[in-house]
Amino acid sequence: MKTSFLNDQQIRPIEYRKWAHAQRHFATRPKHRARVDELVQSIPKKGLRVPITLGVDDRHFDIYVADGHHRAIALMELGSDSFPFHWYWIRDWGVRMEREPFPFHLLER
Repeated sequence: MKTSFLNDQQIRPIEYRKWAHAQRHFATRPKHRARVDELVQSIPKKGLRVPITLGVDDRHFDIYVADGHHRAIALMELGSDSFPFHWYWIRDWGVRMEREPFPFHLLER
């Protein structure tokens, strides 16, 4: 997945309204900043060892980072081109990790 898709219109952070809010939150909390710094140091050497998890809302077709906000911020800071990911539908009856191809057409909105 292209890291450039991690923006406020295409793949948003689920726990924050905007990516700038997540960045500000992590910057002002030492424990979170330390985790991002750790990732910024390790990703160029070892790669992203745990894929980012994306959730796709089946009603509005919004796409969110469900797990991996620290990793996403680190990738943005590093200027990485792409990242590994898993994804699932967010449905009324529950969620299930998908093995089907990701619905990339939803990013074209």
